[in-house]
This record gives sequence, structure tokens and C-alpha cells, in this order.
Amino acid sequence: MPTDVILPQWGMNMQEGTLVKWLKREGDPVAQGEPLVEVETAKINSELESPSAGVVAHILAAEGSTVAVGSVVAIIAAPGENVARPVPATPSATTRAAPNSVAPAASPRPTTAAAPGQVVPTARRLAQQHNLDMALVQGTGPGGRITEADVQRALDARARPAPPPGVTPLTGVRKTIAERMLLSIQTMAQVTITTEADVTEMVALRKELLGQWRAHRLRPMDQDLVVKAVARALAEHPHVNAVLDSSGLRHIAEVNIGVALALSEGLIVGVVHNANKKTLLAIAQEVREMAAKARDGKLSPEDVTGSSFTITSLASFDIDAFTPIINPPEVAILGVGRIVEKPAIHQGEIAKRSMVFLSLTFDHRALDGAPAAQFLQTVKRYLEEPRWMAV
Repeated sequence: MPTDVILPQWGMNMQEGTLVKWLKREGDPVAQGEPLVEVETAKINSELESPSAGVVAHILAAEGSTVAVGSVVAIIAAPGENVARPVPATPSATTRAAPNSVAPAASPRPTTAAAPGQVVPTARRLAQQHNLDMALVQGTGPGGRITEADVQRALDARARPAPPPGVTPLTGVRKTIAERMLLSIQTMAQVTITTEADVTEMVALRKELLGQWRAHRLRPMDQDLVVKAVARALAEHPHVNAVLDSSGLRHIAEVNIGVALALSEGLIVGVVHNANKKTLLAIAQEVREMAAKARDGKLSPEDVTGSSFTITSLASFDIDAFTPIINPPEVAILGVGRIVEKPAIHQGEIAKRSMVFLSLTFDHRALDGAPAAQFLQTVKRYLEEPRWMAV
């Protein structure tokens, strides 16, 4: 029995993916779990694996095409099984071809040339009325037949004005960030509270760890200790470790902390799963691995999905405090500023201390100010008294 290869949803905000390169061609044998095609989404590049063993009977989407989540992109059949090619215009197989898309050599694709019998009469008339070259139209009807809707899409694309000089359209990661941040601001009642923590002891602990971690070829960073402290605090304040979506407020059993990673093309949030159950060293190693994979474009779906709380920092840019925007559907995010040495009251005397601002933005629909402040107090206490992390 044939098996549909469907583009899955890697993360609740994924809507589509671009098929970068087919790793198999029609007629090639394939094992269950073997990579079939490289897929690029707004967040990651990954490989879509075959759901079953057999032979690639049909490839239904060309390289370079963008397909919606849930689309059937290929069909796997048993060796010798004869499977009819489905009509590409079905909702489950809708694709949007990218410019200059190239199909696999062994895979037939819808014909775009306006050959006799391949264009619906109403589509031809519509194209003639608007002086549209039929060679520019991608046919999505049976056998690549060009429909009136195909012509209309081509007309709409032609009418779309080109961006003026100096204007760069929002695409890829930048587009996703823009959409999600706008969604966050428009749909949440966001409030930010800020406190200042004395992290002199945390800085001292980080310096002590330099020698201990040398064997692991790892340099401890302030961010590692912040993740560890937040993970412990979330375990004690489960109402903050939650997401709010159409089904309501959902408390997450696992403490999965998203760590914002700055890249040249935008911000990616890598996820440390079960952070409260991991040692400080394990957290540091995981964050370094995610950062390296992010730079190389090798993050997997598991690396960027499932977070229940996010930490973002502008410390490396000498920013003291800022107002972070919540990563939906989470209910809170922690912003961390730079650590500054300055005079402060310590044990009743003025002394030079290492201080940092912590800014918690929370969704007032899910949290009130008091429990949010209590959580931030707990994070502050764990950073000011950090010796428990070294255990």
C-alpha cells in the first residue's frame, strides 16, 4: 500500500517549508527513516525522512518550491507496486513554485508552456486580455494544465510593485521575527518589571570554574549560570513555566528554556530541554553546541521547538536594561543586561560590587504582578547565592 510523504509541522508556528534538494529520485529505493529531501523553513534547515521503506513512486513538488505544512510532497510504494500519479491541484499537495525552481531529473513536473490542449479556454482568454506570456504561468491542473486561477496568480504577481531602491523585502528569518513580534504585541497584555541583582558571588564562581572546565575545553559564561538559576526558579514557580493558546493556559511539565541566539540574519531561539535536571556543565555544553549549529545552519527541529520560557541578553552590547518581547505562546521572558562593577551597599557599607539588571516581561492575562515578581525575586536570589550550582 502506498505511503504519503507529508511535510510535518516542526514547531507550532511553522506554516510552510521550501524544498531545497531532493536526495532521492523517482524509482530509487529508500529505507524507513532515510532522508528524502532537504527542507528549509524560516527557522531551520532539516531533512525530511521517509515514513516507510520501499521505492520513491512519485515526487510531487519540485526543488525550490515552497509547500504548506501538511502537503504531500512524495509517495512511497512497495517494489513493483503501480501507483497512479495524483492530481497536483488537490489541497494536500498545493505548492507555490519559487523562481527558477528545478525539478529532479527523473521527476515529471507540471508543464508551464502554453501547448495546445494544456490551457483551459477561460485561462487563455484571461491571459490574452492582459497580454500575459503563458510561458510565465505555472500550471497546477491535471497533468500540468493551466487553469484560470493559475493565470490570475501570475497576473497578481506581475501587478505587485517591485520594492523601490534601497528597500529590502522581509523574507526568511527576518519575516518570521517580524510576524511573531507583531503577533506578540497585538495579542498579549505585556508588562515588564525590573530588578537589580548583586552578582558578585556569581562572577567569582564563574572565574573559579575556569580551571575546572579547562579539561572540557569550555569557558564558563554568565549566561550559563543564568540559565541554571532560571531553570531552578521555574521548577518552583510552575505558573510561569506555561503557554497560553486557544485552548487556554497550559502548564508545562518539563522546564524547557529557550536561549536567544543572535545571528546575522536575525534571532534564533535554541531550546535546552529539561534544563532543571541538567548540571551547569551540561547546560553550557548544550548551549555552545546549539550556537555552533545555528551559525552553520544545522539546527534540528528539536533544537528550536518546545520551549516553555525564554531568556534573552544584550549584555555583550553594553546594554544595562531593556524591555524584552514575549515569545508566543509562552507567558514570560527574562531580559538580562550587562554586569557592571559599581558602588553598592553591601553588609551596611559601600563596596565595589558586580551588579546586573534583570527585566521580566509577562503576559498579564496569565500572570498577575505579585506572582511574577516572586518568580523574579527567586531568580535574583539564586544568582546572588550561586554556590549550589557548583554541586
